[in-house]
Amino acid sequence: MRWKYLIPLAVFLFVCGFLFKGLYLDPRKVPSALIDKPAPEFLLPTMDGGQVSKKDLLGKVYLLNVWASWCEACRYEHPYFIELKNQGVKTLMVGYNYRDKPVMAERWLQVLGNPYDVILVDADGQAAIDFGVYGAPETFVIDKKGVIRYKVIGPMTDEVWKKDVKPIVDMLEKQ
Repeated sequence: MRWKYLIPLAVFLFVCGFLFKGLYLDPRKVPSALIDKPAPEFLLPTMDGGQVSKKDLLGKVYLLNVWASWCEACRYEHPYFIELKNQGVKTLMVGYNYRDKPVMAERWLQVLGNPYDVILVDADGQAAIDFGVYGAPETFVIDKKGVIRYKVIGPMTDEVWKKDVKPIVDMLEKQ
């Protein structure tokens, strides 16, 4: 007769254990199914009127930074990308303007500065689906062969750059 009460208690405690563990997980470290897989093929217009495909970027390690003028967290991280560029970081910085109005994006860059070597435009967000973009900002580290090696969800900070991204970029640049 006691067993009838112990089984629901055991199930309840088991579920509580999972929920308690979840309190200590870092929401910025959402696993991506694309890590160590080739970046999706794309051909996107650039902000300066050209076009860039995945093939155009092969042979270079690059950061693909998803941003938009409507994104408050992007406004927070943007000065850090400017700082990286001013510090002489040589890694190619590819801006990925996500679901934005071109005039707003251009104004945003005029006011805040442009740290990007090239800016891809995905006005309707369709190509972002293939990248598994949850929203802006996100930053992908992509190697010389076009393989995604790391993904930062949320703003790039000095801590994230130094602890997580820079060591990977440095290793990939040497390959």
